[in-house]
Amino acid sequence: MTDNSSLNAVDAAQHFNPKVASIPSYETLLVTSQEGHVLLVTLNRPEVSNAFNTRMGQELEDLWGRLTQDPQGFRCVVLTGAGEKAFCGGGDLKERNGMTPEQWTRQHEIFERQYWALLEMPLPSIAALNGHTFAGGLELAMTCDFMYASSKARLALTEVTLGIMPGAGGTQLLPRAVGERRAKEIMMTGKVFTAQDALEWGLVNAVFEPAEVLPQALETARAIAKNAPLSIKQLKKSIRYGGQMELKTAFRFEVECYNHLIDTHDRVEGIRAFNEKRPAQFQGK
Repeated sequence: MTDNSSLNAVDAAQHFNPKVASIPSYETLLVTSQEGHVLLVTLNRPEVSNAFNTRMGQELEDLWGRLTQDPQGFRCVVLTGAGEKAFCGGGDLKERNGMTPEQWTRQHEIFERQYWALLEMPLPSIAALNGHTFAGGLELAMTCDFMYASSKARLALTEVTLGIMPGAGGTQLLPRAVGERRAKEIMMTGKVFTAQDALEWGLVNAVFEPAEVLPQALETARAIAKNAPLSIKQLKKSIRYGGQMELKTAFRFEVECYNHLIDTHDRVEGIRAFNEKRPAQFQGK
């Protein structure tokens, strides 16, 4: 079970929402608050390479839904895996062994909902790939806004070697990141590739030595969290939906997102702080 005592130790200087302690303890996740309005979420099944089981899917869906309804003082999420071996090995094939088609479909629907919940979550999310990242684990990482990876991490979408195919965004997110031809090669072969390959192809943002991946992700998360929360939310929305529009419509959508920020406390505070030569104190309103 998760020890969420750190969620109760609210640092007044960080102005956390007092309802932060309403995040429950989970069986398959470790959820801890970090300095600077950052929430660290750790997939916690290291004995099976942090593979998804039904419970983990349900708990991730619950967590993303809670943070969407009420960020509870958090401004950025970092997602990583427990241990040094793996970020996530994908679906738990031992649990899936012997499932009927109906049981498989019902389980996959749980996974689908949690992926959608993460994709739609207004809070920015960073995947810190501490180790191997395969199949649904890579799809989970790609659903985050961007990724940092360990130099020892290996990545793959291996579904075709199991008689299935990527079914949680892989066929859509990977081509958008690395291009259609590269994505076809990755998915059709199921071959493993390195973190350095992923960096060169534009799939991950940076590669670090294993001990530095999580600290670097947390440092970036804190830098994001210092900025105006509503600005980050609108920016993420503009990129997410504008990328699906033709260019002129996307420009107009961007301006609509922009205009939502004009009559906000944080816009006034940001300009005032700049002119007063002091750090801005954003409140997300």
